Amino acid sequence: MAEIKTLFVTKLYRAALANATALNQDLLKSCRAIAADDEAGQRWSKDKGYDGYTSYASLDDLPKRDPSLAALKLALDKHVAAFASALHLELGRKRLKLDSLWINVLEPGGVHAGHIHPHSVISGTYYVDTPANAAALKLEDPRLPLMMAAPPRAEDAPDAERTFVYVTPQAGHVLMWESFLRHEVVKNAAKRPRVSISFNYAW
Repeated sequence: MAEIKTLFVTKLYRAALANATALNQDLLKSCRAIAADDEAGQRWSKDKGYDGYTSYASLDDLPKRDPSLAALKLALDKHVAAFASALHLELGRKRLKLDSLWINVLEPGGVHAGHIHPHSVISGTYYVDTPANAAALKLEDPRLPLMMAAPPRAEDAPDAERTFVYVTPQAGHVLMWESFLRHEVVKNAAKRPRVSISFNYAW
């Protein structure tokens, strides 16, 4: 009798934040105000060809700047701790701490090319405003570069066996994954910007 085990699982964490509706109203106002005032972020986004605005390279103290972002940080701390436990990470007496957090305002037609976050443990995104047809998150099987002669996966393969998995964002939800997982944002087909807040936690 043959036995097949599943090894080296890659987990995706998804949860709805408590009081997300009220929080998102405040966050959306803050994101729009910060995006309008952050000239350095606007320049960086334009120089890098980002279709919209991101504070990724311009602001590193958002939870200290704004109460709604501080509240988001506190909520994320709890979810990251839960995810770290589910991943069976041996942290000793330490805990994962927020390393960076940034705003993303992706305009219609915008994309964000595939990448990883090599200097952190857990990465993720919290969704503030996701209009109809907002861009999906595309996750890539981390084994893909090693599959040099592998045939494609069947169309009806379960998510755990697919080469790429597309996740539809939902306002009020947080998605998290281990930072080595390559991911991208596909073309935003919505008629208005998709607003999200991304983050990294390090050990």
